[in-house]
Amino acid sequence: MGPQQTSEQPTALKGVHGVHLLPRFPFAAEMIPQSGDICSSTSLDLEASGSNQRLLMQRIWQQRPSCLRAIHCNLQGDQSMQETIANVITSLPFIALGIQAPRKSLNTSLYANSLIGVGIASSLYHTSRGEIRKYLRWADYTMIATATVCLSRALRNENPKLLMAASAFLLPFQPLMVSAVHTGMMELAFAKRALTKPELRVAHNLHTMSSLLGGALFIADDIFPETPYIHAAWHLAAAVGVGTCNKLLE
Repeated sequence: MGPQQTSEQPTALKGVHGVHLLPRFPFAAEMIPQSGDICSSTSLDLEASGSNQRLLMQRIWQQRPSCLRAIHCNLQGDQSMQETIANVITSLPFIALGIQAPRKSLNTSLYANSLIGVGIASSLYHTSRGEIRKYLRWADYTMIATATVCLSRALRNENPKLLMAASAFLLPFQPLMVSAVHTGMMELAFAKRALTKPELRVAHNLHTMSSLLGGALFIADDIFPETPYIHAAWHLAAAVGVGTCNKLLE
């Protein structure tokens, strides 16, 4: 019997009741992965998973709020010389408020000096042009954040040390976030004192209105940067709010 005959199916059983013939395959090929291939496949899966996690973290970081972003500055400066003059003039009230602020202790003196620094940094920023402008913008925001930290310290000597240490560490990198945290603490302290001291209620009401107006102008200045004199108006609203805060230190 030759090989060709063995591979053929027998015909003698065809037609027998109850018998069903199936095709016969003498050999079955199957790929069996070696241990090296398994390790290589696992390594590739781990690398792909790590890459996906890095992409996810990058996407989350790119979508972080503006308070966690680095400061970006427009090097073009104010739109006109008239706007520059208006911004410098409206920066001077902060210097006056710093000179008039109470200096009963070291903390209140630091706060008063920080207000003077805010006025000087703002004036230098608005008169600057060219590459140095972005560094003076950073100095402007940093001085504002420093003033909020000093005010928080002057109002409450028992501030948590961890909070103050974190604020000092983040101050050069995220001044807007530091300002937001300490401004919130100041607003809470102002509201509490206004409830217990009726003589502060008028100042607190004026402070609330100026803060709301200042916040709206700050957002409008960011959305409509080419609209003139919005920034100067924000200076004035912020100066009124700072002036009412000085009532807390008297």
